[in-house]
Amino acid sequence: MSYGRPCKTPLSWDILEDRILVGHEMLQEMEEQVCRIRKRLKRAQDRQKSYADMHKVDCIFKEGEFVFIRVKPQKRYIRFGKGSKLSPRFVGPFDIIERVEPVAYHLDLPPIFHRMHDVCHILLLRKYVHDPSHILY
Repeated sequence: MSYGRPCKTPLSWDILEDRILVGHEMLQEMEEQVCRIRKRLKRAQDRQKSYADMHKVDCIFKEGEFVFIRVKPQKRYIRFGKGSKLSPRFVGPFDIIERVEPVAYHLDLPPIFHRMHDVCHILLLRKYVHDPSHILY
């Protein structure tokens, strides 16, 4: 019983011969449907991947370049002189000391950022374009 209704399964058939013949046909039909579903899923995944790849930009930073760090605005905390909604999303610029791994960089952070870890993932970094209004600390 499922939701108060009897389930229709091959076990509910009466004659053994019908069960074997219909069960075999049912299995073939289910295999074909599974193949069709897998093909459609693969096609949808390929389409979504092509959309994502159009927007993907491979960033590789070099030692000595400057970058911004993404910071999360938190409620009830005032960071960098502004409330949570108005606080900046990126702070910096900071100098890259070395490339630790292909996706991690060691940064030269000032003493006021002593609570932040100085190795950052590449997704938290944004390339710095020189502009005097960017300096926030």
